[in-house]
Amino acid sequence: MVSLFVLVPLAHLSQLPERKRSNSPLTVLTAYDYPTARLLDEAGVDLILVGDSLGMVVLGLPDTTGVTLEMMQHHTAAVRRAVQRAPVIADLPFHSYQTPEQALASAQRLMDAGADAVKLEGGVALIPQVRAIVQAGIPFVGHIGMLPQSVREEGGYKKKGKTPEQGHQLLADARALDEAGAIAMVLESIVPDIARDITHSVRASTIGIGAGRDTDGQVLVTHDLVGAFPWFRPPFAKARADVAGETLRAAQEYIRETQG
Repeated sequence: MVSLFVLVPLAHLSQLPERKRSNSPLTVLTAYDYPTARLLDEAGVDLILVGDSLGMVVLGLPDTTGVTLEMMQHHTAAVRRAVQRAPVIADLPFHSYQTPEQALASAQRLMDAGADAVKLEGGVALIPQVRAIVQAGIPFVGHIGMLPQSVREEGGYKKKGKTPEQGHQLLADARALDEAGAIAMVLESIVPDIARDITHSVRASTIGIGAGRDTDGQVLVTHDLVGAFPWFRPPFAKARADVAGETLRAAQEYIRETQG
């Protein structure tokens, strides 16, 4: 029998520990604009992420490093206007958290724009920044594994945790974030066995993307989910609609009818 709790979408971040204990997987999707955020909220998604992935799927940038704090504020505010129920997480963009003082100031700006929590990329090396955010009473979400903001330094998007050394470092990063007060953490492109070990080792909820099924939840870029960005889709993302195809069809039909 499915418990009633599973049927009720997350409505507050304080529910995360109970969701982890109950093994009820979290559903997380990205939104960058009012209509998408409103539809996802009405659909019952647990958490909405205003990701810096908007740089690629909305703004046409080659990666996320060109996204600014001002852009994140702009899109977070749009999402906030739409969402009535699901907590909203906003990404701290590249170079907006280089010191604890800058991290806190940037986090506060996103909270003022309407975020319920903020997320940054990194583990042990970023703990001073994480503590500054958490100690100010701002809910914090971590992000370890493949770090999109580091793609240029690493020379591409690479699976993490393939070697024992990488696995040990990922566990250390996760435990450090957990001890610093993270309420959740994204595990991106991590070997599934390591993602499972992390999930069992931390109190925070783990949210996987390309990290197997043994995490506390899953996140996808909504453009990948609905087939709105046909030029690239990661191999782990299953398109459940063809928004790009329908948009193309409708535009072509309009052109034909208008031109007679």
